Amino acid sequence: MQHCFRLGLYRQGLLHDMSKYSLVEFLSGIKYYQGNRSPNEAERTEKGYSAAWLHHKGRNKHHMEYWIDYPGNGKAMEGVEMPLCYVAEMFCDRVAASKTYLKDQYHDGSPWEYYAQRHDHYWLHPNTRNILETMLQTLRDQGEEKAFSYIRKEILNK
Repeated sequence: MQHCFRLGLYRQGLLHDMSKYSLVEFLSGIKYYQGNRSPNEAERTEKGYSAAWLHHKGRNKHHMEYWIDYPGNGKAMEGVEMPLCYVAEMFCDRVAASKTYLKDQYHDGSPWEYYAQRHDHYWLHPNTRNILETMLQTLRDQGEEKAFSYIRKEILNK
């Protein structure tokens, strides 16, 4: 919420991840809570899938997985371009998650490092990928103040 507010995304900040209060996500969060990683990972390890994640990604537009669809030409699924406000919220979510899970080990490069370890299997539209990577690299290379200023002024034009 705080990061979205810094970007002027007040509605998104207030409504961010409200689906976590649904029964499937809330109960999973309680059962699989560990404090150092997502409860969805623990549920996935036990069951082979995460019902909480499947529910969550389909209801929250700041997750890239929400934006996977068939292109309509008989080809396989692919990432479709995300609206900029949701790319910015995804950035905020990644920064907040890194701070939450890494605690004192967090640094401005942490969200980039997490992304870079996994980016090769993300289904992202090329434009969305470029924007997200630029945001994460700006944070890594120039710090939080510069990154949020860049996103606010250059990406969101606020």
